[in-house]
Amino acid sequence: MTFPPGSAVPAAVIDGVNVDAAAAAVLSCAGVAGLDGGRYGEVTSYLPGRKVPGVVVSDGRVRVQIRSRWAVPAPELAARITAVLAPLSGRRPVDVVIADIDGPPGTLEHTTAIGRPDLAAGPLT
Repeated sequence: MTFPPGSAVPAAVIDGVNVDAAAAAVLSCAGVAGLDGGRYGEVTSYLPGRKVPGVVVSDGRVRVQIRSRWAVPAPELAARITAVLAPLSGRRPVDVVIADIDGPPGTLEHTTAIGRPDLAAGPLT
């Protein structure tokens, strides 16, 4: 199923949680480099015609999986994400998984905010 250009995409509400709003809230957190759907898409909400990687609502819980920026303390980042999701998740517990961490700035492992290698540093050799 695809949506005509310019049409509004229906809200993605799963078990009372808007996964689009949750994804946007997580991405707005300082220290988050991107959402991570997992190697095989196991942390992805599958919707008609599209998917939201990195956010899953099931078993009365909200699970988010992210890539962290370099040098961001994991407990602080998890607390920040949990706090921003509290109004969106209702009384559901929030599980935060940091699946990967960007490399230090200036290295080949450093990525951009959307999780792709930073090719501005030059081609991989």
